[in-house]
Amino acid sequence: MEDLLQWADYQTELGGMFQGKFEEWIQRPEFELLNGKIQLIFTSPPFALNNKKRYDNHQGEAYKHWLASYAPIFRRLLTDSGSLVIEMGNAWEPRLPVMSTLALEALLDLKRAGDFYLCEQFVVHNPARLPSPAQWVTINRNRVTDSFTHIWWLSNTPYPKADNRSVLRPYSKAMLRLLERGTYNDGKRPSEHVVGAESFLKNNGGSIPKNVLEFSNTSSSDPYQKYCKENGILVHPARMNIGIPNFFIKFLTDSNDIVLDPFAGSNTTGSSAEALGRSWLAFEPVADYVAGSRGRFSGLD
Repeated sequence: MEDLLQWADYQTELGGMFQGKFEEWIQRPEFELLNGKIQLIFTSPPFALNNKKRYDNHQGEAYKHWLASYAPIFRRLLTDSGSLVIEMGNAWEPRLPVMSTLALEALLDLKRAGDFYLCEQFVVHNPARLPSPAQWVTINRNRVTDSFTHIWWLSNTPYPKADNRSVLRPYSKAMLRLLERGTYNDGKRPSEHVVGAESFLKNNGGSIPKNVLEFSNTSSSDPYQKYCKENGILVHPARMNIGIPNFFIKFLTDSNDIVLDPFAGSNTTGSSAEALGRSWLAFEPVADYVAGSRGRFSGLD
């Protein structure tokens, strides 16, 4: 790991950010030592949008082929118990108020190409999302705001490393009162589920999270953006709330594991992994985004 970091554009205590295309870097002989060593690939690749963005998103059939081409690489890099977690946004058909199935088709092609298991689907809701697609939501007014993205958890195995005790949520006030009282209405429910008399009396330190996560993206003055503005660096237009990688890194890795983001953008994944004490590697071809991502870390020269 330390030998590989000598080529990184910058290093932190636990990882490094590389400028260039991931698929080119990873073919270098020196990177063969990563085969079977990555515990988590967490990434948000360019979405399958109808409009071209600065971060070079692909479109149509080309997007599906492009994404699926990474599947053999991802499978080779992952440990036997490793996970691939990938965020995919929704797509809409050009000039029509109908959703495209392109993102779902791309996911299935990726799954087949890597012979992955689909462990679970997550939804990330952004309650602060601006109304979109604008033509159909704010002008024609015949659709509602598209405010979520999908996150898909895949793995080489049906039983990847995972521990939901690492991501427990605080108990609600009602649950705390129940634990204090020591009684509740047990028995058969209308759904035909049977709730035992002591099923909910053990304090497990918190409640198991649902697979619908909620994070807003509203900050305009975080350290990353401040660093970019002070140094005249282009701000990445599609930044992720750090709570998202925090959740999956805690859930699917331990402190001695390696986290990889092949489409790093502003390197939210790397900064999350660093804060959580995981080793990490990140790759991004756009020089401005690599330079700006330094602002996510303190104490760099």
